[in-house]
Amino acid sequence: MIKNLNPISTRRMKSIYIALFTLSTFFVTAQSSILDKVVTKVGGEFILLSDVENQYAYIVQSGQELKREDKCQILEGLIAQKIMVYQAKLDSVVVSDAEVEAQLDFRFESILRQMNGDEAFFQEYYGATIDEMKSRMRDDQTQQILAERMQGSLMNKVTITPEEVKDFYSNIPVDSLPYLNAEVEVGEILFEPKVNDEERQKSLTEINDILAQLNEGADFAELAKKHSDDPGSAQNGGDLGFAKRGIFAPEFEAVAFQLDEMEISDPVESQFGFHIIQGLKRRGNYVKTRHILVKPEITYDDIDLARQLADSVRTLILNDSITFEYAVKKYSLEEAPSYSNNGKLKNQAKGNNFFETGELTPEVFFAIENQEVGGISEPLEMLMPTGETFYRLIQLQSRTRPHVASLDKDYDRIQKFAKESKRNEYLSTWLEKKYADTFIRVDKVYDFCPNLDKWVE
Repeated sequence: MIKNLNPISTRRMKSIYIALFTLSTFFVTAQSSILDKVVTKVGGEFILLSDVENQYAYIVQSGQELKREDKCQILEGLIAQKIMVYQAKLDSVVVSDAEVEAQLDFRFESILRQMNGDEAFFQEYYGATIDEMKSRMRDDQTQQILAERMQGSLMNKVTITPEEVKDFYSNIPVDSLPYLNAEVEVGEILFEPKVNDEERQKSLTEINDILAQLNEGADFAELAKKHSDDPGSAQNGGDLGFAKRGIFAPEFEAVAFQLDEMEISDPVESQFGFHIIQGLKRRGNYVKTRHILVKPEITYDDIDLARQLADSVRTLILNDSITFEYAVKKYSLEEAPSYSNNGKLKNQAKGNNFFETGELTPEVFFAIENQEVGGISEPLEMLMPTGETFYRLIQLQSRTRPHVASLDKDYDRIQKFAKESKRNEYLSTWLEKKYADTFIRVDKVYDFCPNLDKWVE
């Protein structure tokens, strides 16, 4: 990684990041027993002792070792957050009730999913119902959205020119230029075997038989445990928990969000097979359902047809009859993350398309090990998480040798760091001005904090 060679108030930026990070941890306040009081005033905003102490405790619980002095950084970060909230209000930034509710729904449903949708366990753990917890956290959530929106507005003002990128690079001392390991860009095309008509009809008959049993009063959960081909939910009686709109297959979702509580759907066909869906609960853009899935069997002949198609597409690409990108759009599995990236695999850890060879899965590494750039592997079997066998073509799209970072070879990467450095500088300068223009008072309980001296009353 390229070092930040222009560490604009590194300590202050660290405190800002702590504040932005801990914005997402406000659930810890639910069980707080701290005797509270206001310890800081920022314009028309207030910071409580519990805000500092809970965030300190949360970071400690995450495994980091902190000292008493680290509370100074936490409080400074909270002051930066409140400055953003205060300024957002002065600028008449509007956050609608619907936005707040949607964010609260997302947070609480995420917790519920981890608790297998058990609201009784949630209430026991937090000592309050979901609605009561939402009520407690609504103001905090509103402030978080305001701060994020204000920060986003500030960051969006920052642009960077090619000349600034060159200046940033030229200011890096030669002995500080990073040495980059060999990297590759890799593309893929995924071929999904198609169900034949005979197997599809068998599954349709089976799902209709299950529906008939339900209509005669059979227990949904028992039938799901016995017949469903979704192993993840079958053991729970088909229960899928709460899920936000956009999670399910479109065909499934179109029906799930229309069902009344305990209503059972007719068979629904999706890419996974045939579903019977029962509505359980609905909260805004979230729905809780259970389902029974019957998947048509993929035969060996179906799998071999996918292999033959993959081989034919490989030949077309190598003969320049079609481009790799065209083949991705025409033949590859649309649900694959690479599909929307023109087939390129994305390095999630780095946020780009480049991999060191050690970061590749063994299957991909061996597929490209002896490839020339532009070459394509033979069709490779790929076992999907759901158990199906797909076929995959792997293309080596670029390869760099180990080298010292340079503008010629690494412009995009250097541009990213240059822009981040400029954003940090802009945000730091903006905050310094707001500190000077805003009434800030800190309780003397923090008189041991040198970074807060100018604000301690």
